[in-house]
Amino acid sequence: MSDPTSRVREAAQLRGLSVDVRERPAARSLDEAAELLGIHPDDIVKTLVVKRSDDTFLFALVPGDRVISWPKLRAVVGVNKLRLPEPELALAATGYERGTIVPIGSSTDWPIYADESIVGRRIAMGAGAHGYSLFVEADDLIRAYGATVADITAPRD
Repeated sequence: MSDPTSRVREAAQLRGLSVDVRERPAARSLDEAAELLGIHPDDIVKTLVVKRSDDTFLFALVPGDRVISWPKLRAVVGVNKLRLPEPELALAATGYERGTIVPIGSSTDWPIYADESIVGRRIAMGAGAHGYSLFVEADDLIRAYGATVADITAPRD
């Protein structure tokens, strides 16, 4: 059987990005996932696919303890309208199912907007397949993909 995370591993290697992919049991929540991985919830970074009004997309990297601030993200991107697409649109835009999405190995290299709070940290992310997490130095990911770093989030309630 082929490695379901091979696409992510190969894409990381092509960009000179060091990643550590680990298998993990399914988690029912972000807090449970953090506990299973032995890390804090804010060390898990969600990759959210965001749709623009012109039918293009972008990635927003959001720490687990935070949520997208739509006004901040719109200001940084320079548009009036952004939204989260339906799961099937996110899959079509990235080649990954919701819950596994990561910019690494996406079927299209959409622009990446990373929340400034991840800078300087080792983070866990989706790994392109259910039951896996990917660990990477946020600064290396930002550099490898030319991500825009900005304040794009607000605290989670």
